[in-house]
Amino acid sequence: MMKSAKRIINAKYAGHEKDSTRRRSFREFLLRYPIFLFAFGPPVFRLPRENVDATKGILDIWSFIQVGLLLLIASRAIWRLVSARSIILPKIIRSILILIFIFNVLLIVSATYSPSRIVSAAYAIFYFLTLICVYEFVLDIYNNPPNILHFLYHLRLIAIMLLILDIVVLFINPQYIVLGMGGAVIRFGGGTVGPTGVICPMIAIISAYMFLHSLESRVRAALLFIVGLIGTFGTRTRGNEIAFIISFAILVYFWARIGRHTAYMFVSLFSFFILLFGLIVQSVGGERLWDWFNRGQSLGGIESASGRTDIWYFVIQYCTSHPWGMGYIAGFRMLFRQYYALGLSVNVNGIGNAHNTYIQVLSDAGWLAIAIYLVILVRIIRIAWRFANEHNLSKSTLFNNYRMTIECSLVLLIYYLVAGISNADYIVPLKITFYWQFILIAIILGASATMIAAYRARGVGREK
Repeated sequence: MMKSAKRIINAKYAGHEKDSTRRRSFREFLLRYPIFLFAFGPPVFRLPRENVDATKGILDIWSFIQVGLLLLIASRAIWRLVSARSIILPKIIRSILILIFIFNVLLIVSATYSPSRIVSAAYAIFYFLTLICVYEFVLDIYNNPPNILHFLYHLRLIAIMLLILDIVVLFINPQYIVLGMGGAVIRFGGGTVGPTGVICPMIAIISAYMFLHSLESRVRAALLFIVGLIGTFGTRTRGNEIAFIISFAILVYFWARIGRHTAYMFVSLFSFFILLFGLIVQSVGGERLWDWFNRGQSLGGIESASGRTDIWYFVIQYCTSHPWGMGYIAGFRMLFRQYYALGLSVNVNGIGNAHNTYIQVLSDAGWLAIAIYLVILVRIIRIAWRFANEHNLSKSTLFNNYRMTIECSLVLLIYYLVAGISNADYIVPLKITFYWQFILIAIILGASATMIAAYRARGVGREK
């Protein structure tokens, strides 16, 4: 019986390997995996000064469009789960999804003590609906293994489309996507149309990965990398720049470990860039480079993370006496404005979140929630790191694609985790940043589940 089952599973994966070169059209891809529609947002054409605030009942047509898209895709996911023959995933993947569900339960519970229960409950439900879409997506990958490397191509295509939209809007109404910070500092942020702090690093990192592993024309990959790089540094945000440098360094580290030749090339390129950087510092001047990096900000402003540390201190101090937090989304927005006078040069009423994903989680649902959230991230990184370094199945084109997809997705996820230190949108549903991060998590979990199944089918090692 066991040998017969193994032959069936082997035949299943062998059939997918033969079909691994087939590339779906973009339309087919979105119809097959509608969760990727979340990567579009969809684009919201709203001026920064138009403070749409659900806690005050201030909504617009774009809010209803976003919710409608989420309900539409979630309804499809629920129907597919109900009609699925099997909804069983490998134990390690299932345990991660259960932890995410428990985290979501804490967000729902937080609505009971939120100053705006309706808003907190609504956002918690949006989170739950997204989680359903993720579960259905992971299960679909596990039961019907696709050529998963194409996920990266299509993600980059979506990012390029949003960047093109940003450029078009720049000529029509730059107020939607450009933020002036005073003086000569202008940030090409993308606003709610297509946040460049998300889409440009995606373009650069995926293109760099394609270039290093010769997965497409190196000329095209190099050009797209330069476009993404310019867009990333065009955001003029230190958090994005630091996150990109760290994630890119990890990407190159993965590449350098392929073999001795790549290791030698890595050392040579690293030495070259050190010398190049030294020449730039010598010719331009260290002070001018420092002024460019810190946007002319004072040392005190840098040390306080542009005033963010004051916000973080308030949240930690509040949660010391209220360990359950303030209530998902609505709690911080309302309590912060009521009880804390920052003395900042900005209007406190314009601060809608903690400007830090991890502090925001603490604010939303307390110490238990941040503990579970960190455990979830550690477990996802751990399993991704494990399969990114797995070469037992590398002779199989299909599973080598899975390994590379996990590796690239891990680098992208690390970018978001580092950028989350200065941005809280990664935990807020209906935000593009929130969906991009969840899509990457779904890809990692789905690909990992398939790799585990491959172990079982081919008798390579054991499930860990």
